Amino acid sequence: MTTRSRPAIIVAATPTSNGDLHVGHMSGPYLGGDVYARYLRATGRQVLYTTCTDDSQSYVVSTAHRRGLVPDELVRTSTDKIERSLSAMGTLMPGLPPIDDRYRATVLEFLTRLHAAGRFQLRKVQLPYARNAGAFLYDGLVTGTCPSCLSGSCGGACENCGHPNNFDELLDPKYTIDPTDPVVHRECEILVLPMEDYRERLTSYYAARTPRWRPHARQLIGELLSKPLPDIPVTFPGTWGIAAPFPETPGQIVYPWVEAMPASMYATWWTATQLGRTTAEVDELWRAEHDAELVYFHGFDNVYHWGLVDLVMLLAHGDTYTTPESNVCNEFYDLDGEKFSTSRNHLIWSADLLAEVPRDLVRFYLALTGPEFQRANFTRESLHSTSTRRLVTPWNELSDAIALAMVGVDGTRPLPTTEAGRWRAATVLKRFRLCYDLPGFSMGRAAETIVTQLGRLRALADAVDHRRNGEAPTQPGDLLLEARTLLACAAPIMVDVAADVAAQGVDLTISDDMPAEIRPFRFPSLPGTRSPSGHHAALDGVS
Repeated sequence: MTTRSRPAIIVAATPTSNGDLHVGHMSGPYLGGDVYARYLRATGRQVLYTTCTDDSQSYVVSTAHRRGLVPDELVRTSTDKIERSLSAMGTLMPGLPPIDDRYRATVLEFLTRLHAAGRFQLRKVQLPYARNAGAFLYDGLVTGTCPSCLSGSCGGACENCGHPNNFDELLDPKYTIDPTDPVVHRECEILVLPMEDYRERLTSYYAARTPRWRPHARQLIGELLSKPLPDIPVTFPGTWGIAAPFPETPGQIVYPWVEAMPASMYATWWTATQLGRTTAEVDELWRAEHDAELVYFHGFDNVYHWGLVDLVMLLAHGDTYTTPESNVCNEFYDLDGEKFSTSRNHLIWSADLLAEVPRDLVRFYLALTGPEFQRANFTRESLHSTSTRRLVTPWNELSDAIALAMVGVDGTRPLPTTEAGRWRAATVLKRFRLCYDLPGFSMGRAAETIVTQLGRLRALADAVDHRRNGEAPTQPGDLLLEARTLLACAAPIMVDVAADVAAQGVDLTISDDMPAEIRPFRFPSLPGTRSPSGHHAALDGVS
């Protein structure tokens, strides 16, 4: 199967259903996955872009307590908001799959097969325990100091350095819900999956795949492999989540992070079903014989889970499943120089921003300035000034110039293109492919390339009228071919422009074949955005 004919499964990190998606979330995996999926689809690939909410996370419990809500109600309202935000952003996802009995059965079947195959081991471990509450603590229920970088951290993994802190490794633990409740350590017997058993396969996999990763994530994997690999908790003595069915651990739940792979398979199956592609088994499209290109999009804080834990969960099934071709990992996006924070109300909800600013401008600006290789900063004023100066103004000047160049041209008949025009269009297409193809995928470089081509095409449009500048005239057909090439390559980012042009019957397929003639079309203009005046309540998370 050739690369261009392989089906692709693109998975964005599963969002926790404890709130909506703010701009920091949207700028990373959700926009990145959508742009990559749209690019592959434009090249003729069969693509499924999916995710699902991560309802079992303990962050649901801690957030619900902080907001005075019942966890189930928080999950329901958050899922609705996340789904609306993804739709408002124009992603290819047909929605979010329901977390229902079919979902839970998929998770349990995935884990039960591993249990039956003897992959899990029973371990006695020391766990943080809130003495007054009488509760074992994990992930979002416990905070403390990371033993690897000494920064503040929740349980499970450190957001700052990415290293895990399982069981009793977190220093100075505190109960998130009641920091005054003394935390001690108590022994408990749980099921684990020993990652060290998979070191040889992991080493081989990373040698082949991490050269396609971004440097920071690749470095973290190297750090993790340089020391003994931790055990993956499979069950945990908690109360929120899916009840574990294993006789060795009565009354325990499935550890939330081991749901990710069966959850992603379920989300893929549901998305395929929504698009009319039914399969007999939920995990069928992930099976190795389908040879799907599997790509994850997630933040650096999820490298340990999406880059290591989830890989081991697949490898534990032998050769049954495909493994990811790449993990596209983003860094943190700050707001006005500080980290986005829901608890401090320092954020901009994606849906609120999209209600105020045209969607293509939001997508372009996030693509241009997003934190691909290092932390980046979002400001509302910069969105306005940068998108106006670098995109809207030159784009609309080009639109006017093309309209002027087409005056007197018969718009009812195809226009011929020249060899020189086809060569220029093919050259530009190659530049965009380097921005969108793995391993060099970069929304930032794609957005910069859009800006670069606006200026070049403006000069080309002026050259159609040789009487105005004394240069050899550009053929109108060449101008339209190159403009169409720009529109096709901008379409993965600028979805409303793409819809406008497609409605005119313009083919936006990304192909190396350049036509000998092209039908005239209207180059669309872009709406502007107003300069923000102070803070806006909706944009600051205040209802």
